[in-house]
Amino acid sequence: MRKVRIIVLESRCRDGLCAAGDTFTVENVCPPLCHELWSVIYPQVFALQNGAELDHGDERAAFFEACCPDGGRVRIRAEAIASD
Repeated sequence: MRKVRIIVLESRCRDGLCAAGDTFTVENVCPPLCHELWSVIYPQVFALQNGAELDHGDERAAFFEACCPDGGRVRIRAEAIASD
């Protein structure tokens, strides 16, 4: 199973759980993100962990970008990275 790196690109998190520039590596458990954002991104994170490439414009890629469902307060980029 591949690891997935989540990078916080922008943050106006109402609970202060993450800040722009924070980076999390997902292996077996979810990172310290709010449950609203995690519920939105989990399916894509799981897909990347299992070798998927996702639609990105006219191409397929091993990353995606997403926003928090709470008015887009947090924007992240998640990318598959090599496992050790």
